[in-house]
Amino acid sequence: MAIAKTRDTCAGCPIRHRAVCAYCDADELAMLERIKSYATIAPGSPIFFAREPMRHVATVVTGAAVLSRTLEDGRRQISGLMLPSDFIGRPWRDTISYDVTALSEVVLCRFDRKAFETILRDTPHVAERLLSMTLDDLDAARDWSVVLGRMAARERVSAFLLTLARRLGTPDPKVPERVTFDLPLTREAIADALGLTLETASRQMSALRRDGVIETEGRTRVVVPDLLRLQEEAQDDDDGGELG
Repeated sequence: MAIAKTRDTCAGCPIRHRAVCAYCDADELAMLERIKSYATIAPGSPIFFAREPMRHVATVVTGAAVLSRTLEDGRRQISGLMLPSDFIGRPWRDTISYDVTALSEVVLCRFDRKAFETILRDTPHVAERLLSMTLDDLDAARDWSVVLGRMAARERVSAFLLTLARRLGTPDPKVPERVTFDLPLTREAIADALGLTLETASRQMSALRRDGVIETEGRTRVVVPDLLRLQEEAQDDDDGGELG
């Protein structure tokens, strides 16, 4: 793990208004500044191992990571995708329940866990924001259980792409419903996340492309010509929420 020498201030952070520090005033940001450090994680490298001592908690600044659990027979289940502004770790717990692995190069804003726990006790704005993010994660997990438990393969893939489009997508300035994003996962990882075989996940991606629901450019770039149509494919009647 390489420690970046970045000197960026919290006030200038690109995820400042979505991260755990979103509700902080200037004095509270200064408290976080004093205990933070940056770390750059190479693609495929571990960030945390399940059940091993956890000395830091962290916010994803750039890049993507996955939460996963490996079964005794070697099968892996991806249980979460960590994207910019997401918080990794569990204050007041010595370990985490899942492996956390970088998918792409990931920059983390890290906090010593014990020092962060002190800030949570002393700074209501940080504690309030972390609680809000935790409840959002709980809602997303419940929504995702519907995706995995009740949806057909095409709907699962559509719901997953919709989540990425909402979190990572760049709207076309001339056509706001046209959104472009880069897939942070391989087809194999998408299949793991959705409880599908690689063949099924690939077949559904191809069908969505053939039907004009998505377009692809190269190996990772995805274009959604009409976000509302993708939302319909995902059986999503929300007006702006997320499934994941």
